[in-house]
Amino acid sequence: MLKIGDKMPSFEVMDQDGNMVSSKEFIGNGRKTVIYFYPKDNTSGCTAEACSFRDNYAELTAAGYNVVGVSKDSTKSHSGFRAKYELPFRLLADTSLKMLQDFGAWGEKKMYGKTTMGTLRRTFIFNEDGILERIIEKVDTKNAAGQILEG
Repeated sequence: MLKIGDKMPSFEVMDQDGNMVSSKEFIGNGRKTVIYFYPKDNTSGCTAEACSFRDNYAELTAAGYNVVGVSKDSTKSHSGFRAKYELPFRLLADTSLKMLQDFGAWGEKKMYGKTTMGTLRRTFIFNEDGILERIIEKVDTKNAAGQILEG
């Protein structure tokens, strides 16, 4: 798991449109970066979280943030999810789970008394130089953007 002060892990994954996205895009560009990991497109909690970022996107960008969502869903799934909810930010498809693992957003989850491996809902906030400033492990899906803005 990443710790405060760590550098953003290197990654290259596809966005919802099939464009390659690299960690290099988010380092040294003069903006902070919010990378939020979520379990699955079109589920209630994940939709609430995405819509929180959508509804507060102008405030987030005005405060100097890039916003990027990441899950293990396919680019096709992301494309539909993004269009359906009119999300103004990119969704990254980490189908190999490498990014999820490198960030510490993949691990054991307990659901209905059963332990499984899956995506851990976590938000990572990096400064303009790609250094981790904050991790939100207890994400309030309905107020995900507020947790960042109230910081």
